[in-house]
Amino acid sequence: MKVLVTGTAGFIGFHLAKKLLERGDEVVGLDNINDYYDINLKYARLEKLGIKQDDIKDNQLVTSSNKSHKFIKADLADRETVEELFKREKFDAVCNLAAQAGVRYSLENPHAYVDSNVVGFMNILESCRHTGVKNLAYASSSSIYGLNKSQPFKTTDHTDHPVSLYAATKKSNEMMAHAYSHLYNISTTGLRFFTVYGPWGRPDMAPMLFTDAILADRPIKVFNHGNMSRDFTYIDDIVDGIIKVLDNPAKPDESWNPEEPTPRSSSAPYRIYNIGNNAPVNLMEFITEIECSLGQVAQKIFMEMQPGDVESTYADTSGLMNDFNYSPSTPLDKGVTNFVKWYREFYS
Repeated sequence: MKVLVTGTAGFIGFHLAKKLLERGDEVVGLDNINDYYDINLKYARLEKLGIKQDDIKDNQLVTSSNKSHKFIKADLADRETVEELFKREKFDAVCNLAAQAGVRYSLENPHAYVDSNVVGFMNILESCRHTGVKNLAYASSSSIYGLNKSQPFKTTDHTDHPVSLYAATKKSNEMMAHAYSHLYNISTTGLRFFTVYGPWGRPDMAPMLFTDAILADRPIKVFNHGNMSRDFTYIDDIVDGIIKVLDNPAKPDESWNPEEPTPRSSSAPYRIYNIGNNAPVNLMEFITEIECSLGQVAQKIFMEMQPGDVESTYADTSGLMNDFNYSPSTPLDKGVTNFVKWYREFYS
């Protein structure tokens, strides 16, 4: 396939592009390389994909050392550039992973989330519509479960009570995708990611924050006094799931009943899946794994829960399991060890 992967300077997008190229697909990457976190890490990811920083210019396609890979530095909110890219490249599939990330940052800079996650996604949908792209996968988030306390989170649950603007923008993506699936027969698949971690991860996420602080002998902040759990999912398992849905575009659900509608599918070619490890880990246990891998005990400051955060996430991944035989296979100790090894090498 010829695949547009947005967010290839980001954590998940980088790993997905790398895997697609390794199996022989043609990849066009797009990223605006914003400064939400260290851009040097973003450029280093692109370097691994064969894209040199000195060759990158705004809104211009660059061909990497791998001839099957091209990259463009552009913003999804730039409608004209996105439309031109779709017309020129004629994609077989699109995986939209570009977004303004971070629950807590959405409290400080809400407009960035609407511009990237709503306006940018609108431009993706319209470009798919006008250039005949019928296969779209995109990143949703476990955050959309919001005030829902019923666990594990199921895609049959309703998600009408988000607790952050970030979550609200991801909910809007799912609704917008359904409208385009219904109106224009575009196969859309939304993936609700659950706490992804691993090598080349984001500096604003717990694994990087904890590791950096421990090695520098700084105390780590442990929110909700450690009474939190997350469905930590290793990056290779996430990429495996993404590729499964890219290879199998959504189809109409013939059993869908409009009198008793389920939110996870539709009479349109539309699907929603949770993608996680299906095994939540207590935050203190995760910290202990990092301490073991580093051979160093963390100083801890126990704090109250932050606004917009949730106490626990736990993915019911039966949809992916039943439809694609999806089964995460990376145990926590191995995943954390791989991450710490990469961290030491990269930041040496």
